[in-house]
Amino acid sequence: MNLPALLFSIGWWTLGLVNGIHPECRLQLELHKEEIKCMELLKNAKTVGFKGCVGIWDNITCWHPAEIGETVTVPCPKVFSNFFSKSGNISKNCTSNGWTDIFPDFFFACGYKEVDEDSAIFYVLVKAIYTLGHSASLIALTTGSIILCLFRKLHCTRNYIHLNLFLSFILKAISVLVKDEILYSGSNTVHCSEDQPSWVGCKGSLVIFQYCVMANFYWLLVEGLYLHILMVIFSPNRHFALYLLIGWGIPTVFIIAWIVSRVYLEDTGCWDTNDHSVPWWVIRLPILISILVNFVLFISIIRILLQKLRSPDVGGNDQSQYKRLAKSTLLLIPLFGVHYMLFAVFPIRISNNYQIIFELCLGSFQGLVVAVLYCFLNSEVQGELKRKWRSWCLNQRMGRDYRLHSSSISRNGSESISQLHRNSATQFSLQTETTVI
Repeated sequence: MNLPALLFSIGWWTLGLVNGIHPECRLQLELHKEEIKCMELLKNAKTVGFKGCVGIWDNITCWHPAEIGETVTVPCPKVFSNFFSKSGNISKNCTSNGWTDIFPDFFFACGYKEVDEDSAIFYVLVKAIYTLGHSASLIALTTGSIILCLFRKLHCTRNYIHLNLFLSFILKAISVLVKDEILYSGSNTVHCSEDQPSWVGCKGSLVIFQYCVMANFYWLLVEGLYLHILMVIFSPNRHFALYLLIGWGIPTVFIIAWIVSRVYLEDTGCWDTNDHSVPWWVIRLPILISILVNFVLFISIIRILLQKLRSPDVGGNDQSQYKRLAKSTLLLIPLFGVHYMLFAVFPIRISNNYQIIFELCLGSFQGLVVAVLYCFLNSEVQGELKRKWRSWCLNQRMGRDYRLHSSSISRNGSESISQLHRNSATQFSLQTETTVI
């Protein structure tokens, strides 16, 4: 596959990744916009003395005024052609009794399909799974971040980068959960208020969501850059300020550009439509670049690892070397986000259900996997935790022994004093008796 085709494939995939609106919400918003246009059009139509059928908006399509006996044919609503990728025409007859029903069948002509029960259950399960995944990732990443911050011996450039990556995953998980609550709150599956007095909260949640997603991709890129520099130059510790600039600064610049393009080019609804190409590419092109660069770094690092394993200085047979290479590769995949390239090399129209399961369900657990591999299973982290545990157990044991020893001394001291008092009393009694004699 050539590079333009690859970019287009990733672009199509990324559309689903960072789009911030439920399809039914988007559908309702588009229909609402079409209704406003229709009302403006019909307002200018002549109705005085007109004996035919007046223009109407039937909640789907705009029908202009027609004479009795006239057949009006219009293309399927634009919104349906966008969602269901089938263009067709629908018609109505104007009779003395008014408009007839639409023909041919609207669902057939425009490609609209009702969501069946199985599909509804599928999407509910997907939402439940990725909510669970983000929640589990949030707990694991927060715990891992606390561990990396508490132990001073773990403070180094590598772990600082891990810590920022953890933070980007945490922010991404929180933004997803908050976005879902804002967009889809309520008893229904979808929450799409058309007469909302203000979209500020909704737009704000989308801005934060887009920033967190992009920052997460760029901290994955920073991990790749750091490891590549470490293997090639062996001195990556001087570049931490640059890593911070890449991880948090670049997304900030592009998000500001995206906000400006939205305000001037497509300030509609909750900023979750993508009708204008400029805002669409402003938010997606940086993500595509980070994915491609990280994939190139991943291939380069695997090549370097293979060369090092084949070096005569490295012992072991071929089988053990390939096992080590396979282990290193598997460990690097979640850290580099290489799995994001999977659907980029397949045909675009691969099964949507498989793609949804992979990107939303499995992708939501990426933070959990990264936290486990690069914190909880890290030998340095485990060593510090064991040392802290042994120290705590030793302090507990010493404290218990000290309390027992103090109690014993106190008890023995009391007995000695009592014995001393008894001896003194006996001696005093003997002296008294002697004096009397």
